Amino acid sequence: MNDPVLLRPSVPNARDAVRALRPSLIREVANAGFGVPDVLPFWFGESDRVTPAFIRDAAAKALASGETFYTHNLGIAPLREALARYVSALHGETSAAHVAVTSAGVNALMLAAQLVVGAGDRVVAVTPLWPNLVEIPKILGAQVETVALSYGARGWTLDLDRLLAALTPDTRLLMLNSPNNPTGWVMSCDEQRAVLDHCRRHGIWIVADEVYERLYYADGSGCAPSFLDLAARDERVICVNSFSKAWLMTGWRLGWIVAPPALMDDLGKLIEYNTSCSPSFVQQAGIVAIEDGARFTQELVTDLRRSRDHLVAALAAVPGVDVKPPAGAMYLFFSLPGATDSLALCKSLVRDAGLGLAPGAAFGPEGEGFVRWCYACDPARLDAGVARLVRFLEARSRG
Repeated sequence: MNDPVLLRPSVPNARDAVRALRPSLIREVANAGFGVPDVLPFWFGESDRVTPAFIRDAAAKALASGETFYTHNLGIAPLREALARYVSALHGETSAAHVAVTSAGVNALMLAAQLVVGAGDRVVAVTPLWPNLVEIPKILGAQVETVALSYGARGWTLDLDRLLAALTPDTRLLMLNSPNNPTGWVMSCDEQRAVLDHCRRHGIWIVADEVYERLYYADGSGCAPSFLDLAARDERVICVNSFSKAWLMTGWRLGWIVAPPALMDDLGKLIEYNTSCSPSFVQQAGIVAIEDGARFTQELVTDLRRSRDHLVAALAAVPGVDVKPPAGAMYLFFSLPGATDSLALCKSLVRDAGLGLAPGAAFGPEGEGFVRWCYACDPARLDAGVARLVRFLEARSRG
């Protein structure tokens, strides 16, 4: 007679590395907002404005003309050439042979990691950080160690010596995001040079997430410092970018990679086995964004700077709030009463105030005590959010 215990099927589970991944706490807060009327959502990293008409029209035209077929794994030649010209104008000579088109910036990050990271490899990341950059290497079996930014009178800053000490000879990859999500911290050119020289000496790869490079307010240059300004195109540097932020194309899922030409054949294989290619009509829209979008991006950055300054001033007037104006990106990452458990606080803000912010804990333990507010919207909408925050904090203080 068969033992019923032996016949009982095992519970079907994903592999351990996947089960150990952090869930998105931003999504957890957003999910808590479903069914709550009149929530003001500032939790996601996108503008409240739609993609500009000239880009949408280009996609519609491409669809109408039948651009619905597979393309080259690395992207259509006209887009790769347009991106090469764009990168060259910002960061020095770059050819289409250095460029691959991807299905979004996050897909580019995954592909970059797949190119150079394997099980057991040591990866270093600078945090607080958008969780995808920390979790992606873990999917591949890598071990991730973090170096935390510090918060003080000058806002968020990097202890460069601490980072260099963490980049030991057994390190395979450094993952950096500058301008940084969530803090708005921007790595200086001198810091990048020191890190690049150190990584050269030890053969460490750098994956630089530079999707916010155009959202930079410090010196009027219109572009944050980039590793592409310093590194030769055949070095161990992979730069990731996206159409999502500078052209408001979050839902289009289009990005690109600048990498050594020696990687491109293998990168093409990885794209084939991940997504095959980006949609042709989306790539056609990308060409128009790159070639005709300079004025739009400049105006967008002007608007974002105005919204940043407006929100900083409003929050600085709220008792208990500590906020500093960031040099880049589209977020304020600030502390306020009750943020020692930022997830619980943000859920309470949704439920009791109709205010949607992202918990600092979503960006690693180094982010606990802070919340993130995306300011890519009209100042009047920001004012409404601040008023809700003030009422919430006053009610809590009364008990």
